[in-house]
This record gives sequence, C-alpha cells and structure tokens, in this order.
Amino acid sequence: MKKILMVLTAAIVFAACSTETANDEQAKRKQLEQYKQQMQQLKQQIDLLEADLKSFETEKVVNVRVMEIEQKPFEHFIEVTGNVEAEYDMDVSPESAGVISEVFVTEGQTVQKGFVMARLNTDVLERNIDELKIQLDLATTTYTRQKNLWEQNIGSEMQLLQAKNNMESLEKRIKALETQIAMSEVKSPVSGVVDVVYQKKGHIGSPQIPFAKVVNISEIKVYADISESYITAIKNGDMVKVFFPALNSEIETPIRQIGKTIDPNNRTFRARMNLSNPTQMIKPNLASVVKIRDYYNESAIVIPSLLIRKDFKGDYTYIAENVNGKNIARKVYVKPGVTQNNMTEVTDGLQAGVKIISEGFNQIADGTVVMF
Repeated sequence: MKKILMVLTAAIVFAACSTETANDEQAKRKQLEQYKQQMQQLKQQIDLLEADLKSFETEKVVNVRVMEIEQKPFEHFIEVTGNVEAEYDMDVSPESAGVISEVFVTEGQTVQKGFVMARLNTDVLERNIDELKIQLDLATTTYTRQKNLWEQNIGSEMQLLQAKNNMESLEKRIKALETQIAMSEVKSPVSGVVDVVYQKKGHIGSPQIPFAKVVNISEIKVYADISESYITAIKNGDMVKVFFPALNSEIETPIRQIGKTIDPNNRTFRARMNLSNPTQMIKPNLASVVKIRDYYNESAIVIPSLLIRKDFKGDYTYIAENVNGKNIARKVYVKPGVTQNNMTEVTDGLQAGVKIISEGFNQIADGTVVMF
C-alpha cells in the first residue's frame, strides 16, 4: 500500500511539472511575437525619420554673398626694372695739355653752359704771340712798301708775293696760338651742377684726363629692357608708369623711343622714357620699376582670381540662380584669361548680370540652396 502511494505521488508531481512547462513555453512564444511586432514598428519609424532628415539636408540653406558681374575696362601690365640716367652727365676735360693755373669752381656749384671752370698756364703761348706780333708789324710794313713800289712799276711781282705770303703766314700763326690759348680754358659744355672736381691747381691737365663732372638732372631718362615676346604689343607713344620705391612715387609718361635691335645675350629690346625732374629728387641709378601695358579690353568680364577653382574637368566658379523661387548654387566652368592685381578676365562661361558667389563658396556644392 505504501509503494502504491509513492507511485501516485510521483505521477501527480510529474504531471504538474509537464503542465507548468507547457504554459511557460506558450507565454514566451507570445512575448517573442510581441517583440517582433514592436521591432517592425520601430523600423518603420526609423525609416520615416531618416527620410525626413535627408529632406532637411537637401533643403539646408547656406548664407552667402554675391556680386553682380559687370563689363568694365581691364588692362594688364608687365613690370621691368628701369635704369635711371641724367640727361647730361659728363666728364669735362681740357682741349689741350698744360699745367692747371686757376680753378674757378667747387663741387656742388651751379654753372651755366660756357662757364669757365679752370684755366691752363699759357705764359709760353702768350710770349710766342708777342714775338710773332713784332714780326707781323715788320712783315706788314714790308708788304705795304712793296705794294706801293709795285704800283709805281718798281720792283718785281715775286717780291710783292713773298712779302704778302710772309705777312699772312704770321697772321695765321698768331690766330693758331690764340686758338690754343682759348682751348686752355676748361668750359662747361652744359648747364648743370659740378658734381665732382677731379683735379686741382698745379695738376697737369690734358684731353685724356677729366677735370670735373657736370651733371644736369632737371631732365632725366629711364631705360628699360623688355623681352622680345612683347615687341608687337609695345610702340612709341604708349603710356607707361615709372615707379620709384625709394620715393614711393609713380610718374606716367609716354615711350619716347624703342630700340631697333635685339640684345642677343638676353633677347630684349630697349625702350626709353624721358621724365621732367623739377625737384631733382630722382637721382641717376635710382631703383625704378617700369610698368608697361601690354593688354587692354574696354568691355571685359573680370572677377577676383580666388573665386576661380580647378578640378579634373577644368576651371570653375559658383553662381547663384533663381529656380522656382529658390536661389540655387550652380557650378559653371569658365575660361580664364590674363590676370592683373588678383583680378582675372573670364573670356568664356560668364555673362554680365550673372550673380557670382563671392563669399561662402567653401560651404556649398552644385545644387545647394543659398541665401544672400
């Protein structure tokens, strides 16, 4: 009897456990089904939110600044180094040789053309002239008497001709010596300033040794060596700008002369400009920069150079277009021309009246909505 009770008890316990296990499995399956439904709903909501966010990104508005393109004159300059020279800068030497007996100028003195700056010793020449004048008096008297006799048919014609020749020869010798005395004066060939006096009283002067330097810088000339590649773009009369960095001054002047030859060493030709220098602040050999216009377009499309960018297709920039009431950034490819002072001429791709994006272009792409 006791064994039967134990068997019944075990059977009841097993049945109860089996029922409980079945109920637990059913509950978990039901809970799993609920989680799957919730996950599906969450996925749908995530897709909707992602779509909304993408829509917001597409419609993102970027603040920019624009500038309207206008046609205006555009010019390009080349810059070359200028060489400044005085119109008159010369060493003055005596025309004859001799000892310098007098000096009449000092450095820095202003002189006029023909001013006597020094004189050579002429004592010997003057004594020779005095002797020749005595001989000339006798020769003149002899000629006069011989002529009177010839008119009275006395004497020979040869005697008359010899007397005349002797007189004229002495006259020419005296004139030659007087010319030498005149050449002993060292005269300034131009008006200007005595910049340097090389010799002093007592020195030996000669045509091979300069006595002084006379400079006139009221008028100066500037030379510029220009590459032969610009030979067709530059002509006489073209206006150029000469800039002097030390004076922070710029002067506009025409080209006076263009050289007729090409320097074979550097393949350049020379252009000359004349400048008035009333203040005399421009000195010979002063550093200068000559700006020469080699290109001019009266109606050009010009934009800042930094607005032109480059990719594998070419050069491009961004413009703003109105599409369905919205301002849209558009990427347009352009053909740049010459550049001057950070401004570039655009020869193709842009027209007057177009609004080009000048600020904020780093934050946009083709199709971005912009506001300005």
